[in-house]
Amino acid sequence: MCIQTGKVVNEENRMRYPSDEFYLKSPEEMYKIFSRVPEALENTVKIAEQCNFDYEFHKSKLPKFPLPEHVEPYEYLRDLCYKGLIQRYKEFEQLKEVSFSIESVNELADSNDEAKKLVERLEYELSIIKQMGYVDYFLIVWDFINFSVENGIMTGPGRGSAAGSIIAYTLGITKIDPIKYSLLFERFLNPERVSMPDIDSDFCYERRGEVIDYVVRKYGENSVSQIITFGTMAARACIRDVGRAMNYPYAEVDRIAKMIPAAPGKAITIDKALELNSELEEAYENEERTKALIDIARALEGLPRHTSTHAAGVVIASQPLVNYVPMQKNEDNIVTQFTMGTLEELGLLKMDFLGLRTLTVLRDAVSMVKDNKGINIDLDKIDYDDKNVYKMIGEGKTVGIFQLESAGMTSFMKELRPDSLEDIIAGISLYRPGPMAEIPKYISNKNNPEGIEYLTPELESILGVTYGCMVYQEQVMEIVRKLAGYSMGRSDLVRRAMSKKKHHVMEEERHNFIYGIVDEEGVEKVPGCIKNGISEDAADKIFDSMMDFASYAFNKSHAASYAVVAFQTAYMIHYYPTEYIAAMLNSVKGDNEKVAYYTRFADEIGIQVLTPNINESYAKFTVKEDKIRFGLSAIKNVGENVIDSIVKSRERKGVFSNLVDFCNKIDVSCINKRVVESLIKAGAFDCFKVYRSKLLAVYEKVLDGVSNSRKKNIDGQLSLFTDFKKIEVKIEYPEIKEFEKRHILAMEKEMTGLYLSGHPLEEYEKSLSLQTSAKISDIIGDESLEDGTVGQQSKLKDGDKVIIGGIINSVTKKVTRNNDMMAFIKLEDLYGVIEIIIFPKVFQKYRTLVDEDSIVIVKGRVSIREEEQPKILCESLEPVIKENGEKLYIQIEDESSLKNVLHETKSLFLDFKGNVPVYFCTKKERKKFRLDRDLWINNDIELLSNLRKMFGDKNVKVI
Repeated sequence: MCIQTGKVVNEENRMRYPSDEFYLKSPEEMYKIFSRVPEALENTVKIAEQCNFDYEFHKSKLPKFPLPEHVEPYEYLRDLCYKGLIQRYKEFEQLKEVSFSIESVNELADSNDEAKKLVERLEYELSIIKQMGYVDYFLIVWDFINFSVENGIMTGPGRGSAAGSIIAYTLGITKIDPIKYSLLFERFLNPERVSMPDIDSDFCYERRGEVIDYVVRKYGENSVSQIITFGTMAARACIRDVGRAMNYPYAEVDRIAKMIPAAPGKAITIDKALELNSELEEAYENEERTKALIDIARALEGLPRHTSTHAAGVVIASQPLVNYVPMQKNEDNIVTQFTMGTLEELGLLKMDFLGLRTLTVLRDAVSMVKDNKGINIDLDKIDYDDKNVYKMIGEGKTVGIFQLESAGMTSFMKELRPDSLEDIIAGISLYRPGPMAEIPKYISNKNNPEGIEYLTPELESILGVTYGCMVYQEQVMEIVRKLAGYSMGRSDLVRRAMSKKKHHVMEEERHNFIYGIVDEEGVEKVPGCIKNGISEDAADKIFDSMMDFASYAFNKSHAASYAVVAFQTAYMIHYYPTEYIAAMLNSVKGDNEKVAYYTRFADEIGIQVLTPNINESYAKFTVKEDKIRFGLSAIKNVGENVIDSIVKSRERKGVFSNLVDFCNKIDVSCINKRVVESLIKAGAFDCFKVYRSKLLAVYEKVLDGVSNSRKKNIDGQLSLFTDFKKIEVKIEYPEIKEFEKRHILAMEKEMTGLYLSGHPLEEYEKSLSLQTSAKISDIIGDESLEDGTVGQQSKLKDGDKVIIGGIINSVTKKVTRNNDMMAFIKLEDLYGVIEIIIFPKVFQKYRTLVDEDSIVIVKGRVSIREEEQPKILCESLEPVIKENGEKLYIQIEDESSLKNVLHETKSLFLDFKGNVPVYFCTKKERKKFRLDRDLWINNDIELLSNLRKMFGDKNVKVI
């Protein structure tokens, strides 16, 4: 109760249950309590009996798709499918220019075997859909996808098993040819497994809401609703909630909560955490307060904590939803009180309207290409066999490519060197826990196809596309169908049973697969492998392979759809990198680390990201002459309304010539001093060729002057005592110098989260390269930026010693349970950002260096934990000292003498400490060794004289 009401347990006036009687009592208890008025209880029962409601399960409550009178839904769907068949398959190209009729399609199919197969597949799917009662379902989905296309709302190529349907393809619901890629309809809709079809749809992230609004208008707001979800009390959050309610100090609760191991994507319980973390177990056993906290949290763990609205789920019914399910208000939305699973059991149509950020990126990139280059790109019609794009992917240039951007996937693509969409489909399917074990075999077989061996020749037509490896669920279905004669429907049931590891079912199925099935009347249901000429031994081994594989096999239809998006993003970044990167920057502009990541990438490939400019920038990042201009909406304190006013003023009244001109032209009512200050600090007024120091000194006076001028001289009103001339505000800039470069960069970082006109480490780049052993990118790998990709891949391993350098971005200090201070810092170099953990003893020693904007060298060990970003456990800190360019070189005989020489010279170097690096060069091996930073020297004449006496004049040089 305290968690729900935001109170603490020992608060006197909080809400409480006044007694222990607040529970659902039995009839006997109620009769005892209300014995004086038994008729009240009897009346209660009568009322309850009159309020009976029976839920109707597993009966479809699909709405009817609205059609004109006398138009039959099945025939309407069939017509749409045949029209789509003509548009999408080259076999029917000659019919595009003639008036449409199903008869003309069938006539052509009679004389063309390939066309005949397509018509047969279409008619087969139509018959199943009609038989299962899902005609209206397909019309409903076709309709809102068609609405999206007609209104320029980007839609995805498909998601999940729906891509296996030729009907979905001909209707434009999906965009990948199921025939070309051997996708199976039964994986989507199985007549032998009666369940609601499930077509999830991807839309442009920004316009997804328009599609939902259209569906609400079409079927009525009472019949369409979003769906509730329940947030439960997970282990960490539960500890924190209980700690707050028990009024424990934050630091004490935080310490315990952080002992719960983080496992993204996995539910970890408090009990499991006690097993895994000995420190947590010790605290529980030895600390009375901690034991009380954990015991209460364990009792509450897993209970519903709050409700929210499902991000994508929408339910559509044939009648007002209140007739089927209870409803409630969640903030501004009316949602069902039942979750998705229950709604499906009730026969209600549930659909996912998913917003995919990548579709918005592609839309923006295509739009920019059209605006800047006049080129119209239809991503559905690009060449999916473009060798240049596959070559780029195979070279590991995968930044910004959907699903292929993570370091691990990049490495896989470099080994795989894909040359077709089938390779990308397989790559997406294989790069997951489990199937990863097949990657070496897949790559080896791809590079050496002559070495591929099949247990039986019949497997080649099924596994040939994946070089003899089993990769997809659809391949399991094809194997049992082609080798043992299963129906397509039964093959899907077997695939499902295998994936769920139902061993007793599987052993029975093994017998059926090898020997076949004959019913009680002697009728053969399944021939079996032996009857089809496959040996018992081979059949047994094939079944074992399927059993081992089926639990982690991937849905090829889903992978194929994602591979299409991956190729589209790769195509855009190969041919139109400037526009694509600008679109990527717009999609992540709220995330400074990702903006910095893509900005660095643009710089690496020679695309300049220009600083914000009040005369050229818009709200978003834009492209001009193959350069990217920084967007104003990425500047702190500058809202969309302000930017809209700036752009409109610029378009109506011309560009701004100086600060006064800007303030005169802009609508002062929507701009304030804070906005102008932020624009100056971010460099948006640098185009006025005035120091930022001077602009910051006068901007307040200018704004006040313009504002007062407007109050005195309102348009259309003249004072009898003033001249008719417009009052001008003049600027008198103070005679001051510009800020130091470091100060300017700090202002840019404050306003945008980025260094725009340079980087404070640029002047230290050479020094850092000499004083460090690794770049941050060597440790963290490339960042994973898209849902579904696999995480980081470091070039180092857990426990490796490392020396890195950079600028401290942020500092978080924490008090330990022993009341010692420790710190977590974010260190940034020119290549990435990493977290450094500084434990109390180290922090105490180097605390003066632990400050934001300090440029430091960090020595420590790499910490790499599963599911977490790599970190550095700090062992020492020191400031980066900018070297003056000189280096001391000492030549010695060979590497074996290095240890003795160092022993002889160490005390000498320590007496003359400085910023000049020292190198020992071996004459024999021609190797060069740089000494640790602690042994760098100043080039004092006395030191050089001593060294020359030891090693000879010609062997000691300062260069």
